[in-house]
Order: sequence, then C-alpha cells, then structure tokens
Amino acid sequence: MESKNTEDRFPIVGIGASAGGLEALEQFFRHAPIDSGMAFVLVQHLDPNHASLLTEILQRTTSMPVVEAQDQLQVARNCVYVIPPNRDMAIFHGKLQLSVPNEPRGQRMPIDAFLRSLAEDQEEKAVGIILSGTGTDGTLGLRAILGAGGLSLVQEPATAKYDGMPTSAIHAGYASHVLPVDKMPDALRKGAGKMAVRPEMPKVVKGINRILMQLRTITGHDFALYKKSTIGRRIERRMSQNNIDDADIYALYLKENPAEVHLLFKELLINVTNFFRDTEAFSVLENEILPQLCADKPDNYLFRVWVAGCATGEEAFSIAILLRERMEQSRQELKVQIYSTDLDDDAIAIARAGFYPPNIAQDVTPERLRRFFIKEEAGYRVKKEIREMIVFATQNVIKDPPFTKLDLLSCRNLMIYLEAEMQNRLIPVFHYALKPDGVLFLSPSESIGNHTELFSSLNRKWKLYRATHSIKSSRALMAHVVSWASESGDTAPEETMKKTTEPNFAELTRRLLVQCFAPASVVTDHKGNILYVHGDTGKYLRPAPGQASLNVVDMAREGMELELRAAIRAAANEGASVLGHELQVKTNGGFSTVSLSVRPLPDLDGIHNLLLVSFQDVAIAEDVKPKNKHIAKTAELGRIEELERNLAYLKESHQLQNEEQQATNEELKSANEEMQSTNEELQSTNEELETSKEELQSVNEELITVNSELQTKIEQLAGMQNDMKNLLDNTNIGTVFLDDHMIIRRFTREAIRIFRLVPSDVGRLLSDIKSDLDSELLLDKAQAVLDSLVPVELEMCADSGAWYLVRIQPYRTLDNVIEGVVLTFTDISKRIEAEIRVQLAGELAENIVNTIREPLLVLDSELQVVSANRAFYQYFQVIAADTIGRKIYELGNSQWNIPALRELLEIILPRDQRVEGYVVEHDFPDIGHHKIKLNARRLAGKSIKSSLILLTTEDIGDELTKENKV
Repeated sequence: MESKNTEDRFPIVGIGASAGGLEALEQFFRHAPIDSGMAFVLVQHLDPNHASLLTEILQRTTSMPVVEAQDQLQVARNCVYVIPPNRDMAIFHGKLQLSVPNEPRGQRMPIDAFLRSLAEDQEEKAVGIILSGTGTDGTLGLRAILGAGGLSLVQEPATAKYDGMPTSAIHAGYASHVLPVDKMPDALRKGAGKMAVRPEMPKVVKGINRILMQLRTITGHDFALYKKSTIGRRIERRMSQNNIDDADIYALYLKENPAEVHLLFKELLINVTNFFRDTEAFSVLENEILPQLCADKPDNYLFRVWVAGCATGEEAFSIAILLRERMEQSRQELKVQIYSTDLDDDAIAIARAGFYPPNIAQDVTPERLRRFFIKEEAGYRVKKEIREMIVFATQNVIKDPPFTKLDLLSCRNLMIYLEAEMQNRLIPVFHYALKPDGVLFLSPSESIGNHTELFSSLNRKWKLYRATHSIKSSRALMAHVVSWASESGDTAPEETMKKTTEPNFAELTRRLLVQCFAPASVVTDHKGNILYVHGDTGKYLRPAPGQASLNVVDMAREGMELELRAAIRAAANEGASVLGHELQVKTNGGFSTVSLSVRPLPDLDGIHNLLLVSFQDVAIAEDVKPKNKHIAKTAELGRIEELERNLAYLKESHQLQNEEQQATNEELKSANEEMQSTNEELQSTNEELETSKEELQSVNEELITVNSELQTKIEQLAGMQNDMKNLLDNTNIGTVFLDDHMIIRRFTREAIRIFRLVPSDVGRLLSDIKSDLDSELLLDKAQAVLDSLVPVELEMCADSGAWYLVRIQPYRTLDNVIEGVVLTFTDISKRIEAEIRVQLAGELAENIVNTIREPLLVLDSELQVVSANRAFYQYFQVIAADTIGRKIYELGNSQWNIPALRELLEIILPRDQRVEGYVVEHDFPDIGHHKIKLNARRLAGKSIKSSLILLTTEDIGDELTKENKV
C-alpha cells in the first residue's frame, strides 16, 4: 500500500514572483511542456484590493488548465494554480489551504510561507522556483525545500527585471540551479527524472563508499553513518548538476576536482531552521521547563546551554531570547553562556553576524522584533545584549568532545539524518554533557531510543527529557565510550591493503622457545607493581585479600613474601640480580620448592627501574634412607624446630611490614583522591579556558570585521577628500575655514590671492595674516555671524583694484553644531566692470533719447513702458512716476487705451516688425483732440521676452499747418 502511495506522488512546483514577474511567468509557461506530470502553484505579490487577471493572462500562454486556487482544492498533475488576492496559501496532504493574512500589508511573506509548507508536505518531491521581484521573500522557503531534499531553481539576476529576490536566494546559497527562465522547464524535466521512484538499491549506492571515502580524505568528515536515503539524494543532485549519471564516474570526478568535493560537502550539510521552530515546543520550554531550571538559582549562577547543529543560529538566538525574558520576569541575574556549534563554517559565519532577512517577521513577534532586533535596510540585526550571550564555534558533534556541565542541551533536527547506530552513540554523549536534572531538547521526529535508563520524559510530544544520573547510567556511558573509542581507528575496507611477506624463521623460533622453556615471569616497577605477566603464575601468585592490588609481594603465596621483598629491594636499589633462590612455597595444601630470580631490566624508551621476576619449579630427587634411622630422626626434629622459630619470626616481621604497607596504601589512596579532585578542577579550568579562547576568537573575528569596515570607510573618506579638494580647486572660489576663535583651520588655493597664506599658517589667527581686503571689517563681520548665526554677504574692493563678493556663513557639523565660520571670496571684477559699462551705456542712451524732439516711448515685450524721453512728458503733460513700469494702455487714466493702437501693437507690429505713418486720431483728456502719426519698430533680442518696441509720435496737425502756410 505504501509503494502505491509513493507511486501516486508527483513533483509539485511552487513558483514565487513579484515585481516584473509577469513577463517571467509568461516566458516560463511558453517553454513548459503540457504533459510534464508536475503541478504548478503560483504565488505572486498581488494587490489585496483588486481582482487578479493573472489567471486569464497565463491561460493565453499555455494549454494546461490555469485556475485560481480554492480552499481544500486537491492539486493535480499538469495543472496551474494561482493564489487569489488577499489570501495566504499553504498545502497539506496535497490540498491547498487558503486563509486571510494576519500580517499587515507590506509585512507579508506569502512565498516563504507556501514554500515552507510545500517542503513539509512533499519533502523530496517539492520544487521551488524564484523569479523576478524585489525584497527577500522566498529565500527561507528555498532553504526549507533544500533541507527536505527537494530542488530549487532561481532566475538569472541579469535576466530579471527586478533582481532583489533572485539575488537574495543566490547569496544565501539556496539555489540548486541559476538559469534564464526559458531554460528552467528543461532543468525541471531532468530533475523530475531524478525524483522518480527509486528501487531499493539506488544506482548511486553502487559507488557511494568511494564517494564518501573521497569526501573523508579531503574534508576530514565521515558521512558513513548518515542515512543513505538522504546522502543518496544529495549526491544525485550534485551528479545531475554536473551532467553525470554514473556514481563511479562521479567518484573519479571528485578525485580529479577537489573543489567539487567541497561543493558536495556543503550539499550534504542540512541547514534548515528558523526562529522559534515548532512554536508550541518553545512555548512549553518557556512556560514549563525554563522556570524549573532557573528556580532556586542564585544570582550570577552560570547557566550553560549547548545548541548542537545550530545551522545559521536562529535556534540559539531563540533560546537566548527566552532566557533573557525569563530573567527579566523573575528579576534574576544569571550568567548565561550558550555554546552554539555546527559543522558548516559558512553557517557559523552567518550566525556570528547575527543578521537575518525581513522574512523572520513571520516567526518572531513584533514585540520581540522591537525588543531584541535592530531594523536595518536589508533586514534585522540581533542586538548586542543577546549576541553576547552566545559563543558560535565550528564543531563535529560526532567525533569532537562535547561541552559539559550543561543545564540545557538542544539538538533538534540533526539526529533524524543519522542512522540508528549513530543516534545510539550520541544519546549517551548528551547525557554525559548534562548536569544531573539537566534538560535535553529534541525535535518531534527524534527520541532517546532505548536509553531510558539515562533520561526521564518531561514532555513526550515535544521530546523534552531530564537527565538521570545513576550507577546504571554511568556504566552505560562507559560502555558507549569504550565501544566508540575502539571503533575510532577502523578503516574502510578499500584502505586496507594485504601484504605478502617472507616467513621470519628467527622470530618464529624465538616465540616457540619463549613459550615452551621460559619460566613464568612478571615485569614490575621498582616498587613491585606488576606491569606485565608472562606464562602461568597461578602456582606462585594469588589475589591478595582486601583492597585489590597488583603488587607482586602482596600477591605472593605463603613462604615467598620475605625473600621476594628482599630480592626486589636489592635489585631496585643496588641493581643486583638475585638468581636461583630456592624457597618452600605452599601450593594446593602442600609445599613445593620454587626457584626465585629477580633481574633488573635495561632502560627502555625512557622507562627506568623495571624488574623481571621469574618463578620455576625445582624437582627434588628421592633421598637414600640412612642406616641409622634414630640419628636421622633427631636431626630432622632439630631442623623442624629451627624452621618453626624462623617461621614465627618471619610471620611477625611479615605482619609488621604488612601493616606498614596497608598504612602506605591508605596514604596513597588519599593522595590519589586528592589528585583526582585536582584533576577535575584542572578539567573545569581547561573548559573555562577553552570557552575564553572561543570568546576571544569570536571577539577577534568581530574586530577583524570592524577593522575591515573601518578600512573601507577610510578609503571612502580618502576618495571623498580627493573629490572635495578637486571641487574646491576648480570652483575658483577662495575659501577660508575658521574655528570659533578665528583660527585658521583650512584654506583653498584661491584664498592665497586675498590672504598671503602658506600651509604652515594653519592654526594661526586670521588677524595675523596680511590681507588685500579690509581685515578688521572681515573679522568684525565674521564674529557677528558667529554670534548671530545669520549669514552675511558684501562686496569689497581689494588694494589691487579687484572686486570680491564675500560670503560669511556659520560652519555647521553633521550634528548641527556650530564650530566656526566659513569665508568665501568670489572674484566679481568682470561683473563690476560690466555693470559700469551698462550704466554708462544707459546714461548715453538716455541722453540720446532726450535729444529727440518727437515724443518717444520704449516698451518691453509685455507692452510696459521701459523708458520715455523728455519730449513725451512735455507733449502729453505726464510725469515719469506715472509712466515708467506701466502698460501703455494704462497711461494717463487709460487715455492710450485706443483700439487702433491695440491693433498696431498686438497685430500689425508682430507681423511686420516695422510700421511707419500709422495715423491715430483720439481725444486726449489733457491735451484735447489730436490726430497723430505713429512709427513703431520691434528690436529683436535673444529671446521674445528680451525684445523691445520703439514707438514715436508725430502730431499731424502741425504738418497740415505747415502745408497750408506753404
């Protein structure tokens, strides 16, 4: 049944687009086959207040059905689904789920939301595509799809109308393929072939061991115990990107291209996470677990947390935020130290930067965003108070030693990618790292397996466990460490090479002789502690009663202790060998004769004072019976008495020495306990030093980053200074910068013409410098500007006759602080000369006009009077104040508002440019009825507005009188 379900699954392609995405979508579906066997779901940023025409537009470009998505609509092959306006969309069990957005407009990330749900629902059958658009929406969605084993395609930024979204995804490293839109359907077709249902032994498994061996050789990381399904999919993805179909060929390709090994390594690392992932789990952690962990903790208590497999750091920052909120609520002040580790150097670099895209607003509440993040143009940056709680470091949790004495250990969504064998290895390591009653935080897909003796459950749904420490758990941990250490030296079968060598007869003979003829022996140090045992020593040595000991004297059988102690002392102190001492040793209820030998051994590899103690049975021949039994019996009894006395003495001596030895052992035991305590303290100190080292490394990296930024800023300032220098030099304006004490701070090249300045004058009072202008006036004006902050502008003549426009303004910093004044000197000599010439020309023209006997008016383009001669004022009995600047029609209470004059000035003159002898007859209020002849001429200027009109009048009545007289 399950295989049938697998066969029914098909790739679902989520396509995200925003600004400029319509053209890209049309281009995509023009090239997309109609029978690809895939479904396409489009998520675009739409106006929530207007109906969308996207469905109709796309239907023109493809034969596939294009429909607007509806709630609970089952997704089908070869169909296109479009998100409706003002709706969020997700997918669950292949059905589309629509909902009303909760976030305000402008803060929604609909593409991220859908792609993340697509990754959770379809896993390796999910495909994400990001097309043209602004912002960063879709980046986190692609990360989720890659983490689930799916495929991601991103439009080539150069071909996108707006490259914000494609560039964001590419820079984040979540693009499997970066392609023009028209090439994407072909890449999808090839990718869908790789997504087809695989047999139980996929093709890539054939060469996976060689591939993993190359990966381990170059990177030092072994992925052999990662789940083969995950490893296989990701290897196939890299093979597809390199157009390689055979795993063996890909293994050779890796050997010849080390750079590809690193790309494969990055592909195998699964960096899928987000802030407060599984919100309910973090709610349980916040409201139930942390209060218990922090309860009864004194101020300045060191609260240690380890986030293993942190990816880009979101989970570590989430826990730090919860701890900070907890301390604020309970008014506790704990020293929080969070160790956040991952295998991926690039992910750790992102985490250390603490900068995340705007998409995190989906996972972080507005209050937490405001409280713990700084909003920047391109996203959010974690505040310093949270960043300083965490130390980020690169670590391989599988082979590197763990952090210890932890209150909380979080390892979520790491073990699900590992085989069961590796999971069983990690759980005891996590137990060892935690303090008693410390908490282990796993993901809902993970568990502690069979290690129920190590942990008790706190929350079964969200996999929160408390560490339980007991003898049984300690034994389990030791068994795990031993088994792990024994396997650490294993090599791959491919690396083991069998060697054929010639037999070594000398070595073989030596081994046989030692085995058959060498006596039972032990190697001890100078105190008699056994280091090595050769042969069967059971007849001569036995475990001593009481505290376990490996001292050869303590283990010696009855009858051997005194001689053995003396022989060891002689050999150790004097270097003398004791050979062939025959002793009566009690064995198995009787006595046997044993030959004891103690030999000093030569120094070996820096090891001194080693002794070889050998034991050998002595065969005793049967004695010939004496003729006189009585004499023999008397001698035998005497001998027995002597031996008994010696035995009693030796027993007393042995008892005393034994008591001394026990006292010495107790002292040594006490010293050993002290050494163990000291060793634990040293281990703790070493851990603190390691932590300090990591912190210093982090600080050093931050300083390097700051230094780089400052270096860039210095280069920018140098460029700006060069630009400013060239700007000031090319404006030909003399500028002098003064501080609030009238001391010279800086001056430009042109200022040297006014003040006799040299570079060394910087820092001197301006009043000390000789000037071609009135220095006292300038300084008074400058001081007045400094006091009132009102700029001053005046024209001054230099001693050389040159004229300057002097502007004096306050010197303001970027913070709007007044720190002096700025004097600028613009040479206006040519302008003054021109004004003088214009004035002279005007006076000349006015004199010429006044010499004309006929009335004359000069009008501008708006028919306003610019000038009039004396004859005009006299003839029409008006004054200049009522004439200059007024329109001709308004003169003399509108006495010139004559229709014939309007026709002349507004119609005839613009057309003919010149009119002579135009007769006008009119009753003028002041001078009565007159018949006058007008002559007009337009003087063209550079523009229409600058043109002038000359208008002269001549009284025809005078001419008629002259004619009559004639």
